Amino acid sequence: MPIDPNIAVGAELPTQEFSWTSSDVQHYHLALGAGSRPLDERELRYLTDGTPQVLPTFATVAANFHATEAPSVSFPGVEIDLAKVVHGSQEVTVHRPIPPEGKARTTTRIAEVWDKGKAAVIVQESTTTDLDGTPLWTGRSSIFARGEGGFGGERGPSQSITLPDRPADAEVDSPVLPQQALMYRMCGDRNPLHSDPKFASAAGFPAPILHGLCTYGMVCKAAVDTVLDADASQVAGFRVRFAGVVFPGETLHTRIWKEEGRLLISATVPERDYAPALADVVLTLTQE
Repeated sequence: MPIDPNIAVGAELPTQEFSWTSSDVQHYHLALGAGSRPLDERELRYLTDGTPQVLPTFATVAANFHATEAPSVSFPGVEIDLAKVVHGSQEVTVHRPIPPEGKARTTTRIAEVWDKGKAAVIVQESTTTDLDGTPLWTGRSSIFARGEGGFGGERGPSQSITLPDRPADAEVDSPVLPQQALMYRMCGDRNPLHSDPKFASAAGFPAPILHGLCTYGMVCKAAVDTVLDADASQVAGFRVRFAGVVFPGETLHTRIWKEEGRLLISATVPERDYAPALADVVLTLTQE
């Protein structure tokens, strides 16, 4: 049985200890498209040698940045073919601005396993501290495993964000470069779904798709640049539900609504009649 929730739920994964450098941060930002305005001082904050500002979404790649092997979906009570898996949701909360270089330790556990009938959803929660134990960030993510439901578990909650019934306060288009996925995979996600046309076809896609976490980072950056004066330190948290695929060469159209203490966001693909890419997007602002 590929999923046994009695074993999976509550299981702790091996602790990861890792480090990152300012060059890793610059590399990550470039993989999101940073530097497209090379004469803009605000844009260059992401790429400053030694002391670049760090988007909070860097937390999603920091631990595995130098991985060179495709990931596996093999956890206690969970054994799933990688081709069946897509990202379901992602949330990161930073407890202070991420430093441009450092060493850290992450502990992760499987928090929930939901049975959606034709699919399963596996939720992980993680806590990252520096080596002295000072909290850096916490994360919560889910993966959606097609064809792995029906094991008799609970369906789980359904949470959605209602966008304001008024025009967005800001809108911005971000081009997805034809080589975007090939650049982003160098940040440690070597899943062939994003690089190998044959693997993508076998998984049911007409071409390799963009990493969900690349879309995640690009939309966070678009909001920071458009509404927060390109100041990443104003972001306390960023959570999304992955609502559809994005293909390299397309465009991300981001709409942003300002609310007290947060931004509500949607991201769609204009080339496909504004098909949803990210939904239920909330950027939480730091408290001054």
